[in-house]
Amino acid sequence: MNFNIGGMLASRADISPDLEAFIGEGDRYTWKEVNQRANQLTYFLKSQSILPGDRVALLGKNRHQWVTAFYAIAKADAVTVPLNWRLHSSELSYILNNSGAVCLIYDDEFSEVVETLRSTTSLRLFIRIRGEGSDIEFEEALREQPLEEPFYVSGGDDTTVIMYTSGTTGKPKGAMLTHNNMLFVTAGHCHTISWKYKDSFLSIAPLFHIGGLAPMLTNVHCGTAVVFLPDFDPVKVWDLIAQERITFMMTVPVMLVAMLRVPGIDKMDLSALEHIVCGGSIVPTSIFMDYRKLGIEVENVLGITEYSGAVTFWTHDMGWEKHASVGKPVFHGEIIIVDPETRKQLPNGEIGEICVKGPQLFKGYWNNPEATAEVLVDDCYYSGDMGYKDDEGFIYVVDRLKDMIISGGENIYPAELEAAICQLAGVAEAAVIGKPDKKWGEIPVAFVAKAPGNELTSDDIVEICRNSLAKFKVVKEVHFVDALPRNGVGKVMKGILREQLKTVI
Repeated sequence: MNFNIGGMLASRADISPDLEAFIGEGDRYTWKEVNQRANQLTYFLKSQSILPGDRVALLGKNRHQWVTAFYAIAKADAVTVPLNWRLHSSELSYILNNSGAVCLIYDDEFSEVVETLRSTTSLRLFIRIRGEGSDIEFEEALREQPLEEPFYVSGGDDTTVIMYTSGTTGKPKGAMLTHNNMLFVTAGHCHTISWKYKDSFLSIAPLFHIGGLAPMLTNVHCGTAVVFLPDFDPVKVWDLIAQERITFMMTVPVMLVAMLRVPGIDKMDLSALEHIVCGGSIVPTSIFMDYRKLGIEVENVLGITEYSGAVTFWTHDMGWEKHASVGKPVFHGEIIIVDPETRKQLPNGEIGEICVKGPQLFKGYWNNPEATAEVLVDDCYYSGDMGYKDDEGFIYVVDRLKDMIISGGENIYPAELEAAICQLAGVAEAAVIGKPDKKWGEIPVAFVAKAPGNELTSDDIVEICRNSLAKFKVVKEVHFVDALPRNGVGKVMKGILREQLKTVI
């Protein structure tokens, strides 16, 4: 099937031309208008000799122009390279040079870093979103371009986006996602959770991350209006939820914690907000309960860049007793648990490496066949995540294979301890790492951020571990911090915690 992701937007515009689509910073567009604007940018890109297969990078926050550009690039038969705007200019240069990007569409607020990129990359075309400068501005690029649908030839198994991983274990790798990957992942989202026509979605998860991009495409698939918020501000989030009657949003736990700290939310009209899907790390039980008191269900997701988006979902109607899981595979997906050494499938209940299959599975890493061969074997992606499947098919993530602690010859998975600690009222977030020890080899050490106004002690943390875990798994040290260090996509940077541990006497 030679499906082009740009055709999804065209179909939505044909089916729902006058339905409100994109809302943000004073602008409101229907699906017909969004599609026409994407078409105009496509014609402009072609006029500037952007050829099929060329890479076009996007450096911007959550704005409607970013998504419009994404679809325009697809319709131009080119490939989108989303950039994490939190990265240093040298890191951005690496990604741009590695991908061979020839065009950059950027937010004006990043003009300073763009000046550096002009001399460190092979970029030849720059388009500025808003502001003033020598580069052509986004709206100017659209002006006088045709509105009709362009002719495109790419699709199916052709690459449409290269998503660079966070690079926590080395240089970032570019995961090549195809048009078909994106089609199947959006369909999987629609069929797995309550994504509905004419709903309103609040876009706050960064679009440079698969957890922001895949839901965005799903909104087009389902005909859901999107409200954009470029900078996360918990007060503005609640205001928009009330003003725009937001029904659904996707977040990471640190956002949920910040939102709960806003005073007076229990007096706001939040009746439209049905559920919040959360991924990226463990969601403490207290967070589930605090949002339930507000009449809002929080639901779990396991997302993987190489799988084009969500791998599993846990929704509240699957049963509260399963909320510690990440749910079951999305539609069209399959998960098996294997021994990380032999790669043989394990029975239910045994911890092993989580492997995923399905039409959402990526094509491989850009210009990196060695790295591709390590993780992609026989149409199965070996994720490096450790977990198990219960007898009812629910998936539980235990930890990253590389984060496992070996203490006295016993395997300890930090995520198991983190889950136990996060059950304790007053814990905002927690991370566990291994500390070298002469007797045991390694011992587990916890870093804990308290909820505001809480008087938790180290003894409380140790006690909750003793009450729910084997003795050898109990944390041996507890360090309280204001917040856990996170990278640009919200993942806890345990390497920084290990460095901090070296300074603790």
